[in-house]
Amino acid sequence: MIATQNAQAKSKHPLSRFVTPEALALLLNLETEDIYKIDCWRYVIHVVGKGVSTFVSYADLPPILGAMSPTKRDFVRWRKRWRKNNKQAPKFWVDFYKQKFKRAASVAKLYAWGKIVGVIKPAFSPVNLSELRIVYIEVKNSLKLLVKTGAV
Repeated sequence: MIATQNAQAKSKHPLSRFVTPEALALLLNLETEDIYKIDCWRYVIHVVGKGVSTFVSYADLPPILGAMSPTKRDFVRWRKRWRKNNKQAPKFWVDFYKQKFKRAASVAKLYAWGKIVGVIKPAFSPVNLSELRIVYIEVKNSLKLLVKTGAV
């Protein structure tokens, strides 16, 4: 499933570069295969899936690999969305990055995901950041062990 830009949208939203089916599936508690359609509209994302048709804010989705690094304006948009959460990233972001760390196929890929978290670390509470560090270190050690034993 690829996110599509709605022809009716006058301009592309700056945070649309972070829209992925995997992130939306995790956010909406769906399997990726259960998402049928993703439309990127001017201000919101319209997601249609198995038993769900909903709108999602662009500011709900975390930065990903392969997209331009987050800017100061992106942080302003996110913090505006997180006003009720002490201007901290939601728990979903922590779960998203934990999942990305655990699915990293190599130390280099893990490092790349860690670098993204490093850029946005002010968005996380100290507790959430320590959770991410623990998972990162565990995965890094297991990947290094697999390389050392020749299993990869």
